[in-house]
Formats: sequence, structure tokens, C-alpha cells
Amino acid sequence: MNAEVIPVTRAALHQQVAHSLRQMLVENRIVPGAKLNERELSEVLKVSRTPLREAIRMLAAEGLVELLPNRGAVAVELSDADVLNTFEVMSGLEAQSGELAAQRITDAELAEIKAMHYEMLATYTRRDLPAYYRLNAAIHSAINAAAQNPVLTAVYKQVNARLQALRFRSNQDGDKWGAAVQQHEQMIEALSTRNAAAMRALLVTHINNKRDVVIKQLRTTSQTAP
Repeated sequence: MNAEVIPVTRAALHQQVAHSLRQMLVENRIVPGAKLNERELSEVLKVSRTPLREAIRMLAAEGLVELLPNRGAVAVELSDADVLNTFEVMSGLEAQSGELAAQRITDAELAEIKAMHYEMLATYTRRDLPAYYRLNAAIHSAINAAAQNPVLTAVYKQVNARLQALRFRSNQDGDKWGAAVQQHEQMIEALSTRNAAAMRALLVTHINNKRDVVIKQLRTTSQTAP
């Protein structure tokens, strides 16, 4: 297990540890169902167990890990039904974010999203999936922020946390990854022209495509598991 370790102040340490753990979970370096080994993680992240446990509690609140009696923390493993139900909610949240963002986005916000988009295209060309995903997630979060609705943002963050690892793995399908990039190109066009209806439709299609890839991957994995 490897994780980026960033020097931080003591007060913010558990938040930085949570960031590193979240990245490890999303990028499948800690697989669904795996126990979070505190001794090993303390060594990898070069922190004591106190901030590590605080970080684990943060991730439990986000729904990324589960705290089990006599087992400690375990990476959440979602069932087909969990995935379908969560994507159903996420589809509506993304659609609402896109529609409102197209109506309310500022020129500065649009310029920032475009800059991230072009950087994301470069990572796609390099087939650098971790870097691509981080930029992709930042773009979706920026679209949500541009909707200028704090209640929508709070719910979006909570629901999206459950799906981050699955959204990351959905890009491992080469054809679907290429299609997702094309949809992002169309999103930039819709935002630039302030086309709210187009943004809503694009984001519904975008999320539903990811849902279909994820469900297929989960079912393939379950069929091939010993």
C-alpha cells in the first residue's frame, strides 16, 4: 500500500489522514470488504493511531467504511441493490446540479471548469487513471458548487462519497472511458451556452452509463469469484 503523505499541522492531521485513506479506498488499494489494519496504516501514513482513528471515524460518517463490533473498521462493500439505489439518487442530484449550474454559473467558475477539463484531457491521453479521476471528480464538484445551492451541495457530497470507488473503477472500461470524455466535452459546451436542459440530460445519461458499467463489473466479479 502506498499513499501520498503531506506534511501538515497537528490540528489538521486527521483530515489529511482521512484524505489519504479516502484516496486509497477510491483507487482500490484498500479493496471492498477489507479490514483497515491500524498498525499497517500507521506505518504507511507515518502517523500515530490517534489521528488515524479520528480519520477512520470521519470515513465511517461518510459511508466509506463500516465500524463492526470485534472487527474494527472495514471498507464498505455495496450490494447490487445498494449501488442501484444510490446511483438512482445520484442521477437526480447530478441532473439538478447541472441544470442550476447552467443557469447560475459565473464566468470565473466556467473558466476554472474549462481549465480542469483541458488538464483532464491530458491525463486521459496519458491513460493516467488516478489523475484523471481526481480531476473528473473536481469538475463534477465544481459544477455542483456552481449551482449555488448549499443544501444540494451537502446532500451531493454525502451520497457521492458512497460511489467514489465505483465511479473510479467504471473508467477502467476503455470504450466507456472514451464515451465519458466525449460527454464531458458536451457538458463544457452546454455550460458555455447556458443550456440548462442539455446539461440536465447529459448528466443523467452520464451517471446512468456509469451505473451500467459498475453493475456489469460487480456481477462479473461475483461470477468469477471462487
